[in-house]
Amino acid sequence: MQLTLWFVPLLASAWGYPNYLYEEPWVNLFRQGFNFQCPHGEALVAIRSYFSEAEGSDRLWTFECQPTPSSLGEPTECWWDDINRAGMEWTSMCSNNGLVAGVQSQYFSAVLDREWQFYCCRYSRRCPYSCWKTNDVPEYYREEAEMVIPGYGYFIRGAQTTFSAVLRDRQWKYILCQMTDFDCEFENF
Repeated sequence: MQLTLWFVPLLASAWGYPNYLYEEPWVNLFRQGFNFQCPHGEALVAIRSYFSEAEGSDRLWTFECQPTPSSLGEPTECWWDDINRAGMEWTSMCSNNGLVAGVQSQYFSAVLDREWQFYCCRYSRRCPYSCWKTNDVPEYYREEAEMVIPGYGYFIRGAQTTFSAVLRDRQWKYILCQMTDFDCEFENF
């Protein structure tokens, strides 16, 4: 019984923070790693986080997935793409024309930051087009953050992130694209 009681204060502290994506719970506790993957055939469409300086300058995270259009078909392969190093800037776009379908992260108390890795899925030989980067998310360090794709048919392909060693927080620019309805011969187009 005592073993089950040690984490109750941790859960209570995470549940006490606002989450405006009501159907989706926080996927992590402060200073804890997490691994989030969308169900097969779905892609990430919304990302939200809540910052707390008191909790190790860390964030709570939540994600939402959505089924991909039937015109893309089923994913032909999925993999974990490259990983960043805590405290460093990072740019990552799913290789092989993949779409982001998950995220994993590990917290490092020595630098008060996280390492990140995207779970990517490829859909046949579909290619991205009309790609662009979002504005900074959050707009200012230490704010609550939210990024939702602008509409059905847009996908997250990756992100560029900067880390403030002074404020111990990250800002993200997500790379959003549309995907062709036909097979093409290009990779990372």
